[in-house]
Amino acid sequence: MSDLGKTPSATMPAGSLNRREFLGTAAAFGAVMTLSPGGILMPKSALAADEPKRGGNLKLGMNGGATSDTLDPAGYSASVLFVVGRLWGDTLVESDPKTGAALPSLATSWEPSADASVWTLKLRDDVSFHDGTKMTVADVVATLKRHADANSKSGALGLLSSIKTIEEKAGDLVLTLTEGNADLPLLLTDYHLIIQPKGGVENPNAAIGTGPYVLKSFEAGVRATFEKNAADWRSDRGFVDSVEIIVMNDTTARIAALSSGQVHFINTIDPKTVPLLERAPTVEIVRNAGKGFYAFLMHCDTAPFDNNDLRLALKYAIDRQAILDKVLGGYGTIGNDYPVNGNYALAPEDIEQRVYDPDKAAFHFKKSGHEGSVLLRTSSAAFPGAVDAGVLFQESAKKAGIDIEVRREPEDGYWTNVWNAQPFCATYWGGRPTQDSRYSTSYLSTAEWNDTRFKREDFDKLVLQARSELDDTKRKALYRTMALMVRDEGGLILPVFNDYVMAQSKSVKGYINDIGNDMSNGYIGSRVWLDA
Repeated sequence: MSDLGKTPSATMPAGSLNRREFLGTAAAFGAVMTLSPGGILMPKSALAADEPKRGGNLKLGMNGGATSDTLDPAGYSASVLFVVGRLWGDTLVESDPKTGAALPSLATSWEPSADASVWTLKLRDDVSFHDGTKMTVADVVATLKRHADANSKSGALGLLSSIKTIEEKAGDLVLTLTEGNADLPLLLTDYHLIIQPKGGVENPNAAIGTGPYVLKSFEAGVRATFEKNAADWRSDRGFVDSVEIIVMNDTTARIAALSSGQVHFINTIDPKTVPLLERAPTVEIVRNAGKGFYAFLMHCDTAPFDNNDLRLALKYAIDRQAILDKVLGGYGTIGNDYPVNGNYALAPEDIEQRVYDPDKAAFHFKKSGHEGSVLLRTSSAAFPGAVDAGVLFQESAKKAGIDIEVRREPEDGYWTNVWNAQPFCATYWGGRPTQDSRYSTSYLSTAEWNDTRFKREDFDKLVLQARSELDDTKRKALYRTMALMVRDEGGLILPVFNDYVMAQSKSVKGYINDIGNDMSNGYIGSRVWLDA
């Protein structure tokens, strides 16, 4: 539900969950900025090119809802709750849709200590909750403490694990960390960390927040309805009078509802259905470049994949363009065997793109000394089209004299029995807010989800060094070195980053393409308006 930071100052801010919560994983606004009437940074285009119209009932037909859904933001996962939380609540910090840098929300500014281990945040003093009570620093402290509690089972617990103390000092919020972290403001953008009265301790399911809409009804796995918050502290959002979310987990049902005008927006579009939708005169496709990726993993500590020449042979033996075209229908971007793309701040820009090269693949395969086939396990559970991607990989490797045996595994139990258990298999990873969280999740030697068994002391030191580095130039250089190490010596074969593909009625205006994030980073309901 991944993102990214600038050098922090008082005026220009920086930036052992379960796998499903992480795979789901993260607003302010654009490249040319100006102050909105509410005092919030907005792209000039959003204020001038299309003047927002107010009124109407926005209906969202959404995949990603379940009868087990809860209104407690600590337990939020999947798409429906992602959007629900953004409607009724606010976080301390938002991320710039254009760059991913941290921007003010309920916190107006922040300042780190020299080693980025102590952060002082100034909060707005003119914001009220939906119940009329004024938001205070004490509410924020209680909220963060609830999510940081080891027994909370919050989806944000892992992000807050390095926070040692959460305090109010002289009217400010002060966070002291166990180690420096230049990305701390961006961690506070996480959609679980909605500020609630008294932290939500007494009634976490009340859905009382400071957001643009007030919850009117909620039926888990069915629908949720909202009405405009008349006392919203911001005037640059919440343009419609009401929002209705209708859970539609069936793809055909979502497409039919949009095509017939029953809803204005739907998420999770299979690229194969795009040509059909494009023929509907009232519908337009919405596409966001993502940080998530479709990939194949190799265990660096398990034969025969403990041989780097074999790993390189397989990296050169995959036709990335074919997978992008035939599996993703072009809705994605080419990967380069490290888990970061241009949607991350400080991403490497000058690393040579690895391309399909049967001759180089054959050279490294011969050098590896391996004989016989290699077994690749795949399943449609890994990612949409994963079986087809495995077959394409098999075909392209044949031209290099490499025999890949493709074994289709059952969907049920794939993430338990195959992923992170078998040495060569298909996988999918969602994006992360920052490069640090991306590498820390699955490339640190101690990471529980180090699914390629990439374990290097020198790499671990670079992660920790980059985490506390406040100079962007130095930090970018460290991330470039890390990317090269993973690309050239790791066990990740990353052919493509996938796009998020959605669709909306042409009457919907103002959609903001939020870098690397789905559904305008969950703010779809409060950013758009209706022009009909």
